[in-house]
Amino acid sequence: MHRRTFLAGTVLGAALTTVLPTSASAAPITFLKELQNEINRAAPGARIVVANGTYTVPAGGAINVSGKNGTASAPITITAESRGGVVLKGERGFVFDKSSNIIVSGFAFRQSTGLEIPASCQHIRLTRNDFQLADITKLYWVVVRGDNVKIDRNHFHHKTTAGIFIVVDGPDPTTMAQGLHVFRNHFSDHSFSGDNGGESIRLGVSEKALSSAKAFVEYNLFERCDGDPEAISVKSSDNTVRYNTIRNSRGGIVLRHGNRSTVEGNYLIGGADGVRVYGNDHLVVNNYLSGLTAQALVIGSGSTRDHHTNENEEERRGKDACDRAVIVHNTLLNNRSTLSGESRTYEPRDVVVADNLLVGDAGSLVAMQKTTGFTWQGNILWGAASNGTIPSSGHTRANPLLRKGSDGIHRLSAGSPAIGAATLRSQAVADDIDGHARGDKRDVGADQYTTLAPVRGPLTPADVGPNAA
Repeated sequence: MHRRTFLAGTVLGAALTTVLPTSASAAPITFLKELQNEINRAAPGARIVVANGTYTVPAGGAINVSGKNGTASAPITITAESRGGVVLKGERGFVFDKSSNIIVSGFAFRQSTGLEIPASCQHIRLTRNDFQLADITKLYWVVVRGDNVKIDRNHFHHKTTAGIFIVVDGPDPTTMAQGLHVFRNHFSDHSFSGDNGGESIRLGVSEKALSSAKAFVEYNLFERCDGDPEAISVKSSDNTVRYNTIRNSRGGIVLRHGNRSTVEGNYLIGGADGVRVYGNDHLVVNNYLSGLTAQALVIGSGSTRDHHTNENEEERRGKDACDRAVIVHNTLLNNRSTLSGESRTYEPRDVVVADNLLVGDAGSLVAMQKTTGFTWQGNILWGAASNGTIPSSGHTRANPLLRKGSDGIHRLSAGSPAIGAATLRSQAVADDIDGHARGDKRDVGADQYTTLAPVRGPLTPADVGPNAA
């Protein structure tokens, strides 16, 4: 394996006093040229290590990764000497083109333009980096158009203007990038006060609602993500959003456009918005929504019945009524608005709401407006809040005997009437929010009663970001 270490300079392009290769000695040359040369001649398995320091890419310059192809077992790695030890400033940093199986690791990005992974690139991985780009309105920090990209263990933080941390798009006007995996990242401190355009993650765009992306967004922590009511905005089809923690944030998880996505095992705690669902055939399962000051769970109505291939621009940008969703095994606790609907032209239809635990002391626990063909069954309601619009056949009222754990999460205690009381058998649910097996007798709500410690729990900063395991 070829490995070369570059010592730090103050400006890319300024002569370095020393270049230390691992083999033969080398005369001093400019950093940018030397790094570019190393990238240009890198073969599969090459590992290029950049010495710690602060470097400014000159105006008009870039670190180009073009026509470079590692393999799955032998990627080309470009890494900082230590995590966060290499700070890249200037207008642009890495620019990718026609490359694959490239890993970029450990850098602190401080550019004034975003980083794009174009459609000509596949299997690019951004890992253990720190992103705090210039605070420019409508700047998208990372844009993904290529397939099978991994973005893991990074920290995206501190933005006060409109713009998105990660945007997933695609190679053409109708197709989404495929197979994105976003995991173990820390998103924090986006304080934009406008009503739109400050998401942490946007999976797609309205025009591509019917395009399948098959993205996984999992095990990420969102804190103080206040740039938009949608921290995770899904505008494409066939995605999975699971095991994330959103804490003290204005934004929630919104299936804004598209069909057949899964929202599973997420914690949304102490913020504003929870989960909103539009589109068809989604699964919302094992989520814990607590202490939210806006709407915890919304089963959305639409300005259109269904998105379709020949619709006009106005229709495509409108909300698609929620049809045939399955909403099962969720716990909604002490939220301002627990489970609610909306009043657009097209009501939600044929939704299953089963085996959820709804607890609250204010207002109505269920405030749906017009619906058609809903199935309500096995839900348990408790607290001083009224039942609201849920049919009497769809719930029982009983004290679930919740107990607060050391992690702040309320779980079932021995003797709870929720234990073994689940009724929906048509939807396979193998485990609960904590990662415990459901077994044959499933409990109502997100938690399956056990005395075992959680396998999964709400995430903390130690679980995510550049230094996560």
